[in-house]
Amino acid sequence: MEECAQHRAGQRQKMKPLAALEHTMERWSNALWTLLTPPAHRQHHPSELVRTLHRECDDGALILDRERILVPNAFVVELPPQAHHQLTVNSGQLGSHLSNQVRQHAAEHGYTFAGPVAVHLVPIQGDDIARFRVRSSIAPIPDTTMEEPDPHYG
Repeated sequence: MEECAQHRAGQRQKMKPLAALEHTMERWSNALWTLLTPPAHRQHHPSELVRTLHRECDDGALILDRERILVPNAFVVELPPQAHHQLTVNSGQLGSHLSNQVRQHAAEHGYTFAGPVAVHLVPIQGDDIARFRVRSSIAPIPDTTMEEPDPHYG
């Protein structure tokens, strides 16, 4: 019986980093929602940005054949300057977290990417954006096999 208690204690110890990561991601999500939505709209679920990224995948899907559906892999999230500053100063890994959310959605739906998934947060000046806007595109893997031409030979 004592072995079971020790085993459970060991399992709890192993799960602490995962619980901390989950807590951090939840804080990012809540902070993002607070920054991106005006007070009148905050009653909605805080994962609206993630749902918007998922929708960009779904809406931009190209059927290549019966088993391959190509979706956007490059996303730009346009934010008001204040929201951009607060999100990038305190959580530089937010783009990675959002990229992981897109990859997970793609895996669940059997989507394919042309290149690595990237979500970039950029500030937009002006009054034309109240919360956020997402743009997406299909960006192929950069060709690293071609070398830069030598300026001395040509």
